[in-house]
Amino acid sequence: MIYTGLTTENKLNPILFNNRYVTLGKTFFVKTSPSPVANPALIKFNDSLAESLGLSVANLNSAEGAEIFSGNRIPEGAEPLAMAYAGHQFGGFNPQLGDGRAILLGEIDVSNDGSFAMQLKGSGRTVYSRDGDGRAALGPVLREYLVSEAMAKLRVPTTRALAVVTTGEQVARERLLPGGIITRIATSFIRVGTFQYFSARGDVAAIQKLADFVIERNYPQTHEAENPYVALLKAVVERQAALIAQWMQLGFIHGVMNTDNMSIAGETIDYGPCAFMDDYDQSRVFSSIDRHGRYAYSNQPSIGLWNLTRLAEVLLPLLSEDTEVAVEVAQDVLKTYVESYQNHWLTGMRVKCGLLSHPDKLKQDKTKQDEALIEELFNIMAANNADFTLTFFHLSRLPAQTVTQAAAQASDHDSDCRNLFDNPEQFDNWVIKWRKRLAEERQNDEERQIKMQAVNPVYIPRNHQIEAAIRAAEDHNDFSVFHDLHEVLQNPYVQQQGKDRYMRPPEPDEVVTQTFCGT
Repeated sequence: MIYTGLTTENKLNPILFNNRYVTLGKTFFVKTSPSPVANPALIKFNDSLAESLGLSVANLNSAEGAEIFSGNRIPEGAEPLAMAYAGHQFGGFNPQLGDGRAILLGEIDVSNDGSFAMQLKGSGRTVYSRDGDGRAALGPVLREYLVSEAMAKLRVPTTRALAVVTTGEQVARERLLPGGIITRIATSFIRVGTFQYFSARGDVAAIQKLADFVIERNYPQTHEAENPYVALLKAVVERQAALIAQWMQLGFIHGVMNTDNMSIAGETIDYGPCAFMDDYDQSRVFSSIDRHGRYAYSNQPSIGLWNLTRLAEVLLPLLSEDTEVAVEVAQDVLKTYVESYQNHWLTGMRVKCGLLSHPDKLKQDKTKQDEALIEELFNIMAANNADFTLTFFHLSRLPAQTVTQAAAQASDHDSDCRNLFDNPEQFDNWVIKWRKRLAEERQNDEERQIKMQAVNPVYIPRNHQIEAAIRAAEDHNDFSVFHDLHEVLQNPYVQQQGKDRYMRPPEPDEVVTQTFCGT
């Protein structure tokens, strides 16, 4: 059932849950209630997301909503719990992690769109908190709200942010900070690490039960396959390849790609020390805890495969009764990842660069040539400290002049782009090759530019702007910087009047070199 508005009967039950995760059994979770907070206040409620979920904006964007989204009030029908999972963290396996500061309230059904899970993050200690307090500082929840909702507008699969509240309490980190709680929505909060939890205990029956649950909820198309579990692995591999290709095309760095942070549903999850890079550097790392660059920007595709290999290992008993056959099947599926990732990456990068079509007889040759042309641009960007987002933004505005015209005189848009490079002549040489390639396109120049501009954002959640929003909120209880930035990020592909400052990379004294997970 979907909640569509207040009535006398349901005014005290603004969210109607239809929970299925609890049916898996007690080994999958520990029932846990959120810890009440002193004085919750709603900072931001996601009206459009609420409407898409069939929730009442009027009822939840209120003091009553603040009580629910802080955990002070449990809606009728919710069955709060902390999910069990394990995970490889920076390569080392921990057999028991679990939700240490997150509590799943339950699931809601949405007509024609499936079911969505609702979770509070920062809502207090659970049995899995270990030495943590189960709380979140205000800064990290503001970061997650901004970045996850920006990712949604950038059309990247992601968990969503429904609400964020202040708690009226402080949390102890390097110093005392105001506390916050974010309400997250996802098609699933099951992770690769959830499967690993039961594998570590030798519980094949639980692995199968979990796989069946995931198939029903997230991959129903695999149910009719000869072996649904092989089809499931194939589907997860494909989604992860596509997802990570999108990260790479936007200069996004997740920060902590542990197996417990990889969603089985193929959504970006757990926005901790994440960041979008400014000037292009393939070895860029932001996370304060990634001291050896394991999760650097350029390593993300290979780490994706590493994590998927861990999933395949867990699923071996379901792939075949014969272990040798199961290993062979898993290896065959995993081999598809590299080709799938490369296809998704190159397809997306071609559109970003306007390389949209060419004669069929040239397809094979052009694939290699286009890839080389794109890689050359990245190498020039790296050598010249060129801003990732602005390079492609300005490139999408360049006219497809002839090679002669381009060499003779640069357009105004050319100047905007070439000025991003320390040595503009290297860009000039590349753009001649690019325009020569554009001459082979079948569509007119205006159509090409429109398609490029539809995938090359004007605005991304830049680190220094997020930090400014956090500092204003944490230090001065001023949320106007947060709200202004969020509003701009809701329309990332259109240049907005008077918002040029949101396009600009940081000044030297604004550069953010490290990001933090908030635990």
